Amino acid sequence: MLMPKPDADVISRRTEIITAMQGIVPGEGVISDENELQAYDCDGLMAYRELPLIVVLPETTEQVSRVLHHCHDNDVKIVPRGAGTGLSGGALPLADGITLGLSKFNKILDIDYRNRCVVTQPGVTNLAITEAVSGAGFYYAPDPSSQIACSIGGNVAENSGGVHCLKYGLTTNNVLGVEIVLMNGEVVRLGGKHLDSEGYDLLGVVTGSEGLLGVITEVTVRILKKPTTATGMLLGFETNEAAGQCVADIIGAGIIPGGMEMMDKLAIQATEEFVGAGYPLDVEALLIVELDGPEAEVTHLIDRVRKIASQAPAVVIRVSQNEAERESFWAGRKAAFPAIGRISPDYLCMDGTIPRGRLAEVLKRITELSKQYELHVANVFHAGDGNLHPLILFDANEAGELERAEKFGADILRLCVEVGGVLTGEHGVGVEKRDLMGEMFTEDDMKHQQRLKCAFDPEHLMNPGKVYPTLHRCAELGRIHVHHGQLPFPDIPRF
Repeated sequence: MLMPKPDADVISRRTEIITAMQGIVPGEGVISDENELQAYDCDGLMAYRELPLIVVLPETTEQVSRVLHHCHDNDVKIVPRGAGTGLSGGALPLADGITLGLSKFNKILDIDYRNRCVVTQPGVTNLAITEAVSGAGFYYAPDPSSQIACSIGGNVAENSGGVHCLKYGLTTNNVLGVEIVLMNGEVVRLGGKHLDSEGYDLLGVVTGSEGLLGVITEVTVRILKKPTTATGMLLGFETNEAAGQCVADIIGAGIIPGGMEMMDKLAIQATEEFVGAGYPLDVEALLIVELDGPEAEVTHLIDRVRKIASQAPAVVIRVSQNEAERESFWAGRKAAFPAIGRISPDYLCMDGTIPRGRLAEVLKRITELSKQYELHVANVFHAGDGNLHPLILFDANEAGELERAEKFGADILRLCVEVGGVLTGEHGVGVEKRDLMGEMFTEDDMKHQQRLKCAFDPEHLMNPGKVYPTLHRCAELGRIHVHHGQLPFPDIPRF
């Protein structure tokens, strides 16, 4: 995995940089001891590790601004880091760069029920927001499986999803505003408590930007009223293809569940052994479907889903009888990743998105790839929105298995693009998918994207080496010109 060549001059100035950072963030806010730095040498993509130059843990926006301003003036790279739960290497440190951790930004600043929003610092965990408002009957909809640990700032950086994003949207659909510090130290506010903003959609640009454009120091999210009724269904099938087709049929019928997740046999067995959620063990695939809303609507939709599933055909149809049973359905799904960790020394969690109508085909081809690479794969994913999370099982202690797992994963992502999908749904590109960007984008496409980065970070000091396989200097990219008085699309008539 090629990263930017370490800057020897920056490394030689390490003591000077440490002194400067200690002047900005006093006390224990600067970590330079090699043993302590090891806690920051990777994110959730643990196959790749690098010790950062140093780690800085600011507590205020002013400190973040001063740190970035100093780094801008002294050509020091910055890698922003949230909770470190990301799975694409987006927070992989640089040997000649400062890792800027936001873990001390851990306070909820304002809960505004009248405007149905929460203003929070970026280090607050995803689940903590829901817990803070649940007593008043509200919740925050995007719910990644790591919600107990992942931070809301990281969710914004990666545009995270979750089991309920099918109906209620990804992070980008639930963020109203951010405060962001640019590489030169300038503090900018985008959006606010209002539902929409004038001018260019810079909030949309920042959400999902993977730490390449700035450091987020405050987030405003919208909260929703809890539905009056929520019921879960377990649907078991004899083949993955039948389950995939059932997903397409449910969505095709105009039904949008609150959540619709799928697990294959290996994932079902591992999860049931770990959690004891009551999953059937004699099926090849399991769908977890949640229907929410007014009681009459939920009752009607349960009947419709039951009929669609019966025609698939489903061999198991179970409806939750109470809230505890519904929560047990989801407890198994939420614990799927650690459950797989109990049966395999290592695994790669892939992340690609496909058109829902191609699910059955793609699952069949993943099975064929599993046999080709002689590696097991457990499928656990957001079936309703086509966001796949195949877990490729391997043992890094066995020579060549990591490399084989990576090739297997790359072929899965190529398959996603081939059928009309994309390389990532919610984990980001980072370093994991960086060298596959050419499968989806032309060189001109990526140059246009980097022109946008140049507007925020012209010296490429913010998280370099991530997302783009080739880093172009801003001076090399040039500008996009539209001649005065000439329409960009001259075939469109003037009125």
